[in-house]
Amino acid sequence: MIVKADVIMDLRNFVSWFSLLKITQVFEGMQSREILEIRGADPDTKRDLFKILPESTYEILAIDDHEDDDGFYQVRIQKVN
Repeated sequence: MIVKADVIMDLRNFVSWFSLLKITQVFEGMQSREILEIRGADPDTKRDLFKILPESTYEILAIDDHEDDDGFYQVRIQKVN
């Protein structure tokens, strides 16, 4: 069963540094147990996402490693603190 995301960020048309800044801002404002879904196209953002968020603050729910025809991916994390 897939649980509905509380926040969906579509970052497919943004550069990596801006995407990471927005993800950090949104994540900090989220409540515990809320789910963040990130949709993106920049492989750097996907790679660096887990470097900018402290490991103890989230749980990975899903990583869609299979990009679609347009190169888009999806990551779902749940805030735990």
